[in-house]
Amino acid sequence: MWALPPGWRKWTKRRIPLLAAGTVVVVLSALLAFHVLKDIVGIALTRADPVPIHHTTPVQTRSTPSPNAAPASHPAADGPFVVRSILSIPGPIRFGQYYWDESKGEPGPLVITVDLTARVLSVFENGHEVGATAILKGYGDKPTPLGVFPITQKDAHHVSNLYDAPMPWMLRLTNDGVSIHGSKVERGYATNGCIGVPEGFAEKLFGKARLGDRVIITDGKQLKLGDPILKQPKS
Repeated sequence: MWALPPGWRKWTKRRIPLLAAGTVVVVLSALLAFHVLKDIVGIALTRADPVPIHHTTPVQTRSTPSPNAAPASHPAADGPFVVRSILSIPGPIRFGQYYWDESKGEPGPLVITVDLTARVLSVFENGHEVGATAILKGYGDKPTPLGVFPITQKDAHHVSNLYDAPMPWMLRLTNDGVSIHGSKVERGYATNGCIGVPEGFAEKLFGKARLGDRVIITDGKQLKLGDPILKQPKS
């Protein structure tokens, strides 16, 4: 059993209000709506890359490969924490959509990357991308934190005791309740700091992830094939 530390709070998704009565509520709602709309427009008008930190363009884009193009891989790259291959995804990953394909993967260490700018989460096993999805994130005074976080708790049937709301397939990242969990990933929604993913994807990730696996959350950081996902300590 995991003992929850004092002051622990659980997050759950909430609908961002579009209209509210009162000047203060209207201003706050407008600010939140502006940030959400900016992300939505950015994703809708560009081709979001399913690998959140691999490419060099500010808005994650991917050109359509030619029929004779080589697979998305990097033969010179090696090691479990180096980007060795990515999923072939034709177009943007839209809200509620996800991809999962372990056919090119290999058993090995798992690393999860999240790019808040692109609103995309990717799952790498032994350097091969096996899953990718659009996400919900936190805004305002409850943003999703940046950094590298180990998974400290798993709970397939978790329910928030603060909001009395289900958070299925929960993977805890911080002591104050930030986690990855199943959500209704739709336009106009956000979280209170958590990373919301479609429930089908959350179930697959829950079955694959282990305690101690690391989650890297960035805000626009990008790498290319062959670059390290995690920097390894010098021997």
